[in-house]
Amino acid sequence: MSKFVTRFLKDESGATAIEYGLIAALVAVVLVTALTALGGQLSTTFNSVADSLKPKGP
Repeated sequence: MSKFVTRFLKDESGATAIEYGLIAALVAVVLVTALTALGGQLSTTFNSVADSLKPKGP
């Protein structure tokens, strides 16, 4: 039983998966924050491009 506990405490394979999960979560938070902050500017830019692509009057 003590061998099992010792091996379990030394096993770090799950720690790597948790670290990757935390990094992915941090990247997602940064992306959401950046897109929220720039959302208005992006909307204005896309609307400007869309308006310039529309054909002008008959």
